[in-house]
Amino acid sequence: MNNHTLSDITVDTWVQGGPLELTDLIGSVVLIEVFQVNCPGCFIYSLPRAVDLYQRYHQQGLAVIGLATAFEDYDKNTLENLKKLMATGEVIGETFKALDQYGLLSQGKLSWKIPFAVGMDRVVAETEPVTDERVLRYAHEFLPNFEKLTDDQKKSVLQQVRHYLEQKSMRAETFERFALQGTPSCILFDRKGALKDVSFGQIDYKQAMVEHFLAEK
Repeated sequence: MNNHTLSDITVDTWVQGGPLELTDLIGSVVLIEVFQVNCPGCFIYSLPRAVDLYQRYHQQGLAVIGLATAFEDYDKNTLENLKKLMATGEVIGETFKALDQYGLLSQGKLSWKIPFAVGMDRVVAETEPVTDERVLRYAHEFLPNFEKLTDDQKKSVLQQVRHYLEQKSMRAETFERFALQGTPSCILFDRKGALKDVSFGQIDYKQAMVEHFLAEK
């Protein structure tokens, strides 16, 4: 794992519970829950789990931050829709469809609130040209075992990466700095602000990991 620290998390705009200086949270175990507004899995699985962890452990020194980002659907994963969500519980797009289908909405809105601070990742226009070097660098970042693939597999991966980069009009700073694979993702720091884990998807060991680092003095 690289040497990232808490200060490498970029929050462009605080929507709830801020502004915070993340370095002021050193001394706490810090869980950054990374989600997109247009991400059903984030609202069905990982955000409720983060709320549960916050309620169980914040008295013991766990700080949880929700970080909304955008690596796709840039028209939906916006600061405006995040503000609407936090102010009224209103969800949009695929999130609305899925939660509505599963009967998880109350009068068309979220039936629960996010109790911790929430901000928006810095999302800026993508200006870097798509070169062979950049495609290769990206493949290495996201697939640590890239060199072990067969030539045909490498070719296929590079084609997919090139296609992705060519359609990518925006760049989300924290998402890319930590080489996240998608949302929901979770970034965990110990009490000293050192990076301890980056995970993608609904991770069952999150609670045990939080307890482990809370126990460290």
